[in-house]
Amino acid sequence: MVMDIGVCTFLTDYGIDPLVLARGVEERGFSALFLTEHTHIPTSRRSPWPGGAELPRQYSHTFDPFVALGAMAAVTDRIALGTAVTLVNQHHPINLAKQVASVERLAPGRVELGVGPGWNKEEMAHHGIDPRQRTAQMLERIEALRAIWTQEEAEYHGEFVDFDPMWSWPKPTAVPPVLVGGGGPTVLDRVLSHGDGWIPLRVRLRELDAFAERIGELRRRADEAGRGHLPVTIFGGVPKPDALDSYAKAGVDRVLFTLTDRDGPDAEAQTLAELDSLAELL
Repeated sequence: MVMDIGVCTFLTDYGIDPLVLARGVEERGFSALFLTEHTHIPTSRRSPWPGGAELPRQYSHTFDPFVALGAMAAVTDRIALGTAVTLVNQHHPINLAKQVASVERLAPGRVELGVGPGWNKEEMAHHGIDPRQRTAQMLERIEALRAIWTQEEAEYHGEFVDFDPMWSWPKPTAVPPVLVGGGGPTVLDRVLSHGDGWIPLRVRLRELDAFAERIGELRRRADEAGRGHLPVTIFGGVPKPDALDSYAKAGVDRVLFTLTDRDGPDAEAQTLAELDSLAELL
């Protein structure tokens, strides 16, 4: 199968200029540019970072993804612009719906919303979210977003989100696909019930056989439910030709390569050189 290749990055205040990056991604022929999100990082380190002992600096320096994507929309014409992933519980759905719709109007048909509940319990708590309810809250917020995007007089009444009929424009020209993040045992249930695709983070090559079985399960269940094809995007793929072949054989639709975090006066040149190297895999 033909597989799309894009990039994902922690866009920081000390790294490459966002517009230079967006132009560079599109000019080199990549299909997508996705941004990560953290509203902030609590100084408490009680929640362990899933990636290791020391939390990288980039986590606390990220741009607001929707402000950055709106600017990127103005200097690109082709690439998909998305999030990997938006921590939807850290936004009121009324505000988030308008942010996403506004970016989509600047990049019609090119915006995708990756979503996840997050891992940092202190970060959630600062937003008033009980970590024990994070998944249920996320699912309600996804439902509320779609109501606002698609209904002339939107309303939603749930356990965590509740609003009476209201007006909110702009509406997106096309409802942005919601890509559900995660790799746990019940994630496919959420993809099927609330998603338009799946965006798991970093699938190890030694785990690809089991991952291929999960993709097969997703496709079978989607077909049985009349959902059609639900695309799979891997966030944090291995940038090697044999890895790409393995992803394609497993049924992956798109791979996002994560750009290296860079600082200093040469950060921009080094990032563009990294894009040149990655583009050789296209």
